[in-house]
Amino acid sequence: MLDDHEPELPPEPPKSERSVVHVPYLVVMGVVLVGFVLIMMFRWRMGSGAIAGALLLAATFRAVLPPERCGLLVIRTRLTDIVTYGGLGLLITYVALTIT
Repeated sequence: MLDDHEPELPPEPPKSERSVVHVPYLVVMGVVLVGFVLIMMFRWRMGSGAIAGALLLAATFRAVLPPERCGLLVIRTRLTDIVTYGGLGLLITYVALTIT
């Protein structure tokens, strides 16, 4: 038998603060965009570093901000998001620094 338990969603912010909720996500995506531009300019190490930095920034936002302030950065549980964003950020940093 399947469990009918639904995950708890964070409470919806007041109407005046709805657009502010997505600021952390927009900041992270802005850094990713800078990374992609750098990669297209054949500065792939710097671009990869920017993308890694964006993932580490997402992990930081997820760790310090409450779920209702993280917007689209909230995908799974807090711990899972932090470990996933942080792990991928560190992995990309390692690859960018070690590949010749």
